[in-house]
Amino acid sequence: MGDLKSKRLIVLKGWLFLVIALLAGIGLVLENPTWQTGLLVLVLAWASARFYYFLFYVLEKYVDPGLHYAGVLDQVKALLRRRRKP
Repeated sequence: MGDLKSKRLIVLKGWLFLVIALLAGIGLVLENPTWQTGLLVLVLAWASARFYYFLFYVLEKYVDPGLHYAGVLDQVKALLRRRRKP
């Protein structure tokens, strides 16, 4: 499968990820409607966003400008390959 080129489809994909995240968070809170669950869902969302920022911005800009990856799995595979090299 090739790279997504359509700007409209890229934006749609982003919105769909937001909808999935919101539905998952709402589902978790509805399953166990406590303030602790709500807080944990918010912390999970915040920490996940910060980790994604770290993986795809901080590492590229401040650690190694050659780090360009298509996604998290692509980056993990590359890092594992790097570790295996002597």
